[in-house]
Amino acid sequence: MNRHHRDARKIDPTKGARLGDNTPNDADRVEIGPTELAYREWEAAGLSLPDLQAMRRFRWERLTGHVVARDYGGLLMFDPLNIRYATDSTNMQLWNTHNPFRAVLLCADGHMVIWDYKNSPFLSEFNPLVREARSGADLFYFDRGDKVNVAAARLAGEIHDLIAEHGGGNRRLAVDKVMLHGMRALEARGFEIMEGEEVTEKARSVKGADEIKAMRCAIHTCETAMEAMEEAAAPGMTEDEIWAVLHAENIKRGGEWIETRLLTTGPRTNPWFQECGPRRLQDNEILAFDTDLIGPYGMCADLSRTWWIGDRPPRDDMIATMRHAHEHIMQNMELLAPGVHLEELTRKCQRLWPNLQKQKYGCMMHGVGLCDEWPLVAYPDHLVPGAFDYVLEPGMTLCVEVLASPEDGDFSIKLEDQVLITETGFENLTRYPFDTALMGS
Repeated sequence: MNRHHRDARKIDPTKGARLGDNTPNDADRVEIGPTELAYREWEAAGLSLPDLQAMRRFRWERLTGHVVARDYGGLLMFDPLNIRYATDSTNMQLWNTHNPFRAVLLCADGHMVIWDYKNSPFLSEFNPLVREARSGADLFYFDRGDKVNVAAARLAGEIHDLIAEHGGGNRRLAVDKVMLHGMRALEARGFEIMEGEEVTEKARSVKGADEIKAMRCAIHTCETAMEAMEEAAAPGMTEDEIWAVLHAENIKRGGEWIETRLLTTGPRTNPWFQECGPRRLQDNEILAFDTDLIGPYGMCADLSRTWWIGDRPPRDDMIATMRHAHEHIMQNMELLAPGVHLEELTRKCQRLWPNLQKQKYGCMMHGVGLCDEWPLVAYPDHLVPGAFDYVLEPGMTLCVEVLASPEDGDFSIKLEDQVLITETGFENLTRYPFDTALMGS
């Protein structure tokens, strides 16, 4: 049987010219995406793939609509996650977070321009909604030295001309995260700088049907990687070695990165927020983690579990705390429904035991999409009235979590599920079981 080159270069040789997510079945393409392994697993799980062309248009329409509704001339984005949302393109994402060289301007008429690394203007060509690719948004000192102001003035001049042509000359410009010289140059051009993060976070908070499908796929990949990590975890392994399994399994399926290093064992679980290191897991100990995983399609799967590793049963206080933590997120989850005010969630949430109050988590729920997103639902003692004066809407996705960390204790329990707000209530998108030993069953 003849084997053609056109088949050899396919991501999935069993499929035609386009994959189920409406992208080219070409492993040589510029556009990144899931691997053949991920596609096979999702098909076996009965998951529907997103239509990425429809997803990109939905996001573009959301952002443009929010710009127009606020009477802004445009939205200027430097945050790599906002750029990913607007264009679905990536370029050295983590390096870009501390060396901001990319920017996107979305004008009020929908005209979208990206400034990218000068040698890679092609990275967003797969998305026809990006109408122009330029360079010159690198306004950080390492790259521009003592002439950052010159580059900033040039960029501001380009933005001025684009807004004149595509934003009706409206000088009200929303900006998310701009370097100092960029801000000064825009103001020198007469722009009134508006809060860009407010625009992007609100736009990103409600997910379209294809984004939800993409999130289901990313969660499936995350849970598959979690299962591999649980199977691998054994006494004698370092925390780093265990954590590396999650990274590797994510990357093998086209996932992208993990935002934190929150995996610890034994007494290092308390206090929480220590990062994984060289400590070796001992027999009959707790292992706790928070995935903070950016999976396929750039979607975040932010799940937490705590496992008992050993052949003896956990202590009674560990079991009691685990049950209380589980009850906490399950009861709080039951409060979720469209139209519910965020502060009502705070007022009605289950109260943790007194010995868990001091070290409890910074929030009890938060939005999730391409990363942790707006809104945040605070515990009662952390509530700032008016900071989140909004209600839940269908299409929002939230993480419901708990840190049950006894004061002066030698362990912590970390749990977190990811849920979707539906037209009538909520759906828990998380399927990974809770540790039976710690649940006392």
